[in-house]
Amino acid sequence: MIRIGIILGSTRPGRNGEQVATWVHDTASRRTDAEFELIDLRDHPLPHLDEPHGAMHGHYQHAHTKAWAARIAPFAGFVMVTPEYNRSTSGVLKNALDHLYAEWNDKAVGFVSYGVVGGARAAEQLRLICGALQMADVSRQVTLSLTSEFENYTTLEPTDHSATALDALLDQVVAWSTALAPLRAASRTAAPA
Repeated sequence: MIRIGIILGSTRPGRNGEQVATWVHDTASRRTDAEFELIDLRDHPLPHLDEPHGAMHGHYQHAHTKAWAARIAPFAGFVMVTPEYNRSTSGVLKNALDHLYAEWNDKAVGFVSYGVVGGARAAEQLRLICGALQMADVSRQVTLSLTSEFENYTTLEPTDHSATALDALLDQVVAWSTALAPLRAASRTAAPA
């Protein structure tokens, strides 16, 4: 069975992302077509990118990068839960993505975003970043507006529309993650020893 990581891309105190990621994980955990695991970036404190070599070479020098690579490598796909800060994703999520390269390749990714206008611009930025990492982004996404899906801007109350959109996003992430398995296998056999 394939494994899908749900990455919580905010580390702010009082973050709304924790509720969002829990909702995504609870919904996903009812499925039987994949295993889902929550990955909280608070549990993986990475300094600003400090590797002396580009990630595409895979010559990680620091223990924190090696541990992050080992955490990400086993997953076949991801759902990224992102806030929108200043029309983009969070710096901590961008930094976590930049630390690795091959561990992201040939994996599917979907986006659940939140913000005043649903975080759609953060998801669009992530599509560009993930494309450069050779990830396949699915077309469905979930955008949660702080004004209509959070009571008092703090308590998540997703609409039926958002719940339906999440189910469709998960369908696509699982399907694409499964379909990309031959590419991941070919990459592993082609990698130098």
